[in-house]
Amino acid sequence: MDLAFLALFAGAALASLFMAWVIGAGSSGATPFAPAVGANAVSTMRAALLVGVFGFAGAVTQGGNVSEAVGSGLVGGISLPVAGVILVLLLGAGLMAVGITTGIPIATAFTVTGAVVGVGLALGGTPVWAKYQQIGAVWILTPFVGGGIAFGIASVLPRSGVPERYSVAALAGLVGAVLANVRFSFLGEGAAPGTVRGLAQRALSVDGLASAVAVTGLAALGIAAVVWWDVRRDESGGLRRVLLALGSLVAFSAGGSQVGLAVGPLLPLLDGVGTVSTTAVLVGGGVGMLVGSWTGAPRMIKSLARDYSSLGPRRSISALVPSFLIAQVAVLLGVPVSFNEIVVSAIIGSGAAVGGRDAVDARKILATVGAWAGSFALSFALAYAVAVAVL
Repeated sequence: MDLAFLALFAGAALASLFMAWVIGAGSSGATPFAPAVGANAVSTMRAALLVGVFGFAGAVTQGGNVSEAVGSGLVGGISLPVAGVILVLLLGAGLMAVGITTGIPIATAFTVTGAVVGVGLALGGTPVWAKYQQIGAVWILTPFVGGGIAFGIASVLPRSGVPERYSVAALAGLVGAVLANVRFSFLGEGAAPGTVRGLAQRALSVDGLASAVAVTGLAALGIAAVVWWDVRRDESGGLRRVLLALGSLVAFSAGGSQVGLAVGPLLPLLDGVGTVSTTAVLVGGGVGMLVGSWTGAPRMIKSLARDYSSLGPRRSISALVPSFLIAQVAVLLGVPVSFNEIVVSAIIGSGAAVGGRDAVDARKILATVGAWAGSFALSFALAYAVAVAVL
């Protein structure tokens, strides 16, 4: 085995670990539990601990789809060389570090995607237009879908004619139905991923659409019943516990989505190493995100919690439900998605439902959207230019 290649691979692995740390320390490590901290449902340090643990779990059990898409699905005809992988990771992590330091909302998914495409095209790769269309559709639709769902939920929760023990329980049931059909790497037969619904069907020796709907419905009904009972006996405490559970699910989804941005570029290099598995790489990325969440996220959680504190538990629930749903769709499709974009859009939607147009700062929204678009354009241009000049 070529020692020079191993040395370069070790350098790429360190760059990947740094990228994972930056992701954990940034908005992906802060946004899932910032609403719970703002609503006084959990302390800042405990939130950092939980987001790290659930993010790690999501990275290991759900990180494969996005990792494969980032590693080999963005540019056709070539595999990035080790030097190109290092360039992608250092550029993406560097731009994210600048965003964390300056407060500019630079989106991880946009920077890494732009860097991979820029380096790949500079080295002679061909565009994968079908994947770009899929990614572009998700990125463009996310603000409208997430904001729209949040708007609808926030419009219903405060209504006196709809008691929260019913409305929040119904939302919990919806989340439970989705969770029953989420694919986990360890629940399938053999090496294939599987779902809780599929596991239940195999245990009951049933198959087909009718049994799938029945199992999903029972899961939703069970979770809804527990939440209904909890909110009925203690409304404020029940809402805080629902908020905490949603934060855990969003942190889990963030791990499954964002780990691919850190370790995806490494995957094509594994054939040259031979002794390192995809699972080991996902675990390494999950550990990096966990350490980033524990060491770097508390400061950002405190900062975001001040903004969330004015939302209260109801608007925070309205923001986190669509965040979970969109993140799981992105994981299923293998599309790198920005949690900054998801959560900000949901907050805007819930704010518009409660405060009307006066609650929406159009100038700030335009500046944020500009930063998202600029993240992709800048990373693509820098990656392309450096690859042409150096690689």
